[in-house]
Amino acid sequence: QVQLVESGGGLVQPGGSLRLSCVPSAYIFGIYNMGWYRQAPGKQRELVATIEGGGNPNYSDSVKGRFTVSRGNAKNTVTVYLQMNSLKPEDTAVYYCNYVTRVGVSYWGQGTQVTVSS
Repeated sequence: QVQLVESGGGLVQPGGSLRLSCVPSAYIFGIYNMGWYRQAPGKQRELVATIEGGGNPNYSDSVKGRFTVSRGNAKNTVTVYLQMNSLKPEDTAVYYCNYVTRVGVSYWGQGTQVTVSS
């Protein structure tokens, strides 16, 4: 069973930055799309940013211009990153990474907490 391992969350002051990383525990064949979602208390999970296999990124309006999604290609694994700048209190949430394969298999990470507060 492949697991997605996230890291990089934490507590940061408004205006600060964090970088999230997500690495699969084993090779995933045929990755079509990777990305990040978040869920704040009492709210539904929402898309933050995704990146296709070809490298085309997609962002929600709320993070456009502040967040950057990217991928890293190492031997036998593909890592997805989320660079978050100019963080706001409303960015506080649990952030989940997601990989989707060309045949529609979806993998989710366990979530990492991001808290933006002074």
